[in-house]
This record gives sequence, structure tokens and C-alpha cells, in this order.
Amino acid sequence: MPNIKLARRLAADILKVGLNKVFIDPNEVNDVAVANSRQGVRKLIKTKVITKRMPVVHSRARVRAYNEAKKKGRHMGTGKRKGSANARLPVKVLWMRRMRVLRRMLKKYRESKKIDKHLYHELYMQVKGNRYKTKRVLMETIHHQKSELSREKELA
Repeated sequence: MPNIKLARRLAADILKVGLNKVFIDPNEVNDVAVANSRQGVRKLIKTKVITKRMPVVHSRARVRAYNEAKKKGRHMGTGKRKGSANARLPVKVLWMRRMRVLRRMLKKYRESKKIDKHLYHELYMQVKGNRYKTKRVLMETIHHQKSELSREKELA
């Protein structure tokens, strides 16, 4: 077996790859052994006796399929969970979301003159005090209080 170590090293340098990525045609080993200069190796590269191996494919197809399933809620049972419920979705985050939704709604109602600033402030403080869990409940309260106000005006 002719010594092709030098040719492999030179080819790796010329092709800008590692030694293991250099493919030498096993039928042309004798020609490669003769090539002891960069020029000789370049000629062999040109004639495709020495080539660069393609990178190994690291497929993400399985990962994508797994992530698609997770999107649908698979692989999310109790056995797959590491953190506490609060670590996974903090109570604080839920609170902030709810506050923002309810405050946004109150602001919109005030700007569209559906509620006056006094009722707005009263409801704002109740929202802050955790009186309303959802937009629907808050909306019902607003309608109820508005109807009571109109009834009081009629009686007065």
C-alpha cells in the first residue's frame, strides 16, 4: 500500500477541510502516492481523483414532528413536567395579563363615554382588589351599575 499521508494532508489544506473529509479514489492510490507537491495534489483535485466529502446530515425531521405533537398538547403529561405549576406559568404572569385586559377594557369604556370617571375609578380599584376574574363579569357589573344609575335618576 503506497503512502498517501502527505497527499491527504496537502489536499486537506487546499480544500480547507479536515483530514477525514478528504476522499481519495481507492483505484488511483498509486497516482496519489506519486503526488508529493501542492501542484500535484491540485491536479488530482481537478481530475476528481481527490474530492471533498459532503458533510454528514443531521436531520431535524424527528424533532420537528415531536414539536408539532407538543403544539397539539402531546408529551405534556405529569410525567414530563419538571418544574412546579408556578414555575411553568407563574401566577404573577396570569395576574398581570388579567389586570391588563380588565384595565384596557375600563379605559376603552371611559374613552367611549360608556362610563364616567367616577364609576371608572370605583371599578378600577375593585379590579385591583381582585373583585373581577373575567371581562364578562366586569361588563355585567358595568351594565348593572349603569341601569341602577339610570333608575335612580328616573326616581329622583
